[in-house]
Amino acid sequence: MNSSPPSPRVAIIVINYNGWRLTDACLTSLRDLAYPNARVLVVDNGSTDDSLARLRERWPDLELIEIAHNVGFTAANNVGARRALQGEAEFLWFLNNDTVVDPHALSELVTTLEADARRGAAASVLYDMQAPERVQAWGGGFVRLWHGDADGHFGPVPEERLHFLIGTSCLVRRAAIEAVGLLDERFFMYWEDADFCFRLRAAGWRLAVADGSRVWHVGSASMGDNNSRTHKSETFELQFTKSAVRFFRKHAPVPLVPLLAGPGFYLVKRVLRGQWARARAVARGAWLGLRRSGAPT
Repeated sequence: MNSSPPSPRVAIIVINYNGWRLTDACLTSLRDLAYPNARVLVVDNGSTDDSLARLRERWPDLELIEIAHNVGFTAANNVGARRALQGEAEFLWFLNNDTVVDPHALSELVTTLEADARRGAAASVLYDMQAPERVQAWGGGFVRLWHGDADGHFGPVPEERLHFLIGTSCLVRRAAIEAVGLLDERFFMYWEDADFCFRLRAAGWRLAVADGSRVWHVGSASMGDNNSRTHKSETFELQFTKSAVRFFRKHAPVPLVPLLAGPGFYLVKRVLRGQWARARAVARGAWLGLRRSGAPT
């Protein structure tokens, strides 16, 4: 009797930062995965609450990687990725902790990547946790390199229209990471997924969305609509602008044009509305993004 080949080994990387309740819900959903060959790695990114104690209490057998201080979302993912790459994982599933996954979410992602050896990464369809049938984003989106902005797709599109995959739930082929490298840690948070996908596409890899992979997400998945992400706090304004500036400096044919059309226009809008604290955050983010230092800030 012929036996089917074993399922590819998958490492699931989840980042926790002062959010053990969200992480606990995510892990509970992962426990019910139908996929038979997955290993969960939780990276605690310098939490200052009782996350570590709570997670150890709830999940005594959990593989938990501790970082002493907050190194940024991107660098924390790389810590998990390096650990996963030390083992035999063929795929790495980057999954936000503010998600709950369908039992077949991972199986659908693996099937999508295995259907085409040229596919370097595949993303899930994201749904709103508060309105479970409402699509947040259909896995990925597009970037307007001349306009200085980006947005998500909200329904199926041809693969060639996928400029990037949203990193909220993204399965990446090990060979693709070995070809282009890990996430760029100069992006403290935000835009690191778009940058990684641009690098994949430049190296000849294709992107895909696994239509049958359903993941429910607390935050807003659209890069152009962030009302539910900390209500556009000053921290968000600074970090998002800094990363956007770095992204367009790195990838735009003429960076000055999208920098003026995107972050520049946004700064003017904040000033005209008298939103001085947000305007200062945007200005500081732009300044930091323009710095030529190679170190993350």
